[in-house]
Amino acid sequence: MHSMNDPTSALAGMLPFDSIGLYEQPKPRFIFKMPRVVPDQKSKFESDELFRRLSRESEVRYTGYRDRPQEERQVRFQNACREGHTEIAFAATGTNLQLVFTPPTTGYMPDKECDFEKEPGKVHIKAAFIMNGVCVRWRGWLDLERLDGVGCLEYCEERAAQEDALLREQIERYNQRLREFEDKQRGYRQQERPDQELELRMSSNIHGGHHGHHGGVSSRCHGPPRSERRMT
Repeated sequence: MHSMNDPTSALAGMLPFDSIGLYEQPKPRFIFKMPRVVPDQKSKFESDELFRRLSRESEVRYTGYRDRPQEERQVRFQNACREGHTEIAFAATGTNLQLVFTPPTTGYMPDKECDFEKEPGKVHIKAAFIMNGVCVRWRGWLDLERLDGVGCLEYCEERAAQEDALLREQIERYNQRLREFEDKQRGYRQQERPDQELELRMSSNIHGGHHGHHGGVSSRCHGPPRSERRMT
């Protein structure tokens, strides 16, 4: 999930669109998938001003179906939570979040992500996601009648370690492809060099032959010396 009021969050899921003309030959290129996380997630979480504000417990509100009556919104909110998703916003910053979590079950779960039984009249929610390149977890509760509550963002160590490993693997694959591409280009240049040298030798031979030919023609076209003409 991304912050809806952050322009960069909207760009994070976009892919480049390359248009190729009707007669244009496609050019070889590398497609580097945008990394999901930044290289140093914890440092960004601790230094970024938005994360610092959202990491403090503050008021949150349910934002779904604002144009509907309160009773209908209450029902829709509880139904969405039981399906494993909901929409909230931090009141202080206006940051909107789309939370997705494991739906509650009737069986025993040691660490429920959505718990209606922990406290009467409230639902406690935990939801992990990636925001602005950092693995975080939203933790908080909402009142089932007022549809507001308290929550904050936490840095998710376990998820961050998994994403860091994927990032390193992705960079290594890209570097490997880049090395293979450079090796191929080097091989092409080595193959072209002998061909160019052969063309240069052939061109010099042709030009040399033309010069010799022109010299022979000029010597035959000259008539006998003037002294010989007078004697005849």
